[in-house]
Amino acid sequence: VNLVESGGGLVQAGGSLRLSCAASGLTFSNYDMGWFRQAPGKEREFVAAISRNAARTYYDDSVKARFTISRSNARNTVYLQMNSLKSEDTAVYYCAVQPTVATLTADFWGQGTQVTVSS
Repeated sequence: VNLVESGGGLVQAGGSLRLSCAASGLTFSNYDMGWFRQAPGKEREFVAAISRNAARTYYDDSVKARFTISRSNARNTVYLQMNSLKSEDTAVYYCAVQPTVATLTADFWGQGTQVTVSS
């Protein structure tokens, strides 16, 4: 399984970014997908998740109403649209296959993409 994240970068507070995660080596439509993040000196935390058919989405309270997770099973890709970014959103963002939010684990992880929000 290979997960390749893209779309990270430097943005000013209040700005937007769209992360993408392209998956290969698995039947993408069979898996729930998620995004996690880890800031320097902090533990990894859950951001958002989406069910395999996109019928259900889940968000951490800290990003609800600002971030939107979506997926294209035709393109084997999951997205994270991030709006109204804040400095506290600065972190490395990881794509995850079949995440378990309670234990912050997943079957597979991407390599991460850096998001830096300047205030």
